[in-house]
Amino acid sequence: MASPRQLETRARTAARRQLAQALYQLQLTGQPWQDIHGQFAAESAFAAADAAFFKEALSGIAGSMPDLDVELAEFGKIPARQLDPIEHGILWLGLWELRCRPEVPYRTVIDEAVRLAHAFGAAEGYRFVNAVLDAASRVHRAPERGAA
Repeated sequence: MASPRQLETRARTAARRQLAQALYQLQLTGQPWQDIHGQFAAESAFAAADAAFFKEALSGIAGSMPDLDVELAEFGKIPARQLDPIEHGILWLGLWELRCRPEVPYRTVIDEAVRLAHAFGAAEGYRFVNAVLDAASRVHRAPERGAA
């Protein structure tokens, strides 16, 4: 039987998986995040996800996309508009977590993003996701990484 911590981890992972898809949809359709949230929340697969985290992340990312894109361009060395939409969404999620969820270890953020890129992204996209979020973690999580 899974412990409460394991169940929480699985629910968060499921939410991230659905967020990758929701953020892709947000980019392609331009729908309000509230509509996308409603659509995903109505699906049966949503029952396995951390619903509060999904909503918080989706609304937080949708409200800060321009700021996130500025940072992504800095850390990724290319304009955000040139990113593949699925990797763009995964990077938004990872960067948002690095910035806004300090209780989630930076290694977990990067690992989850790389897994999403493996699952949904281009063949070598996970390498770019890893490099960008590693660079971002050096700024946003310097104390956690042991930097002076």
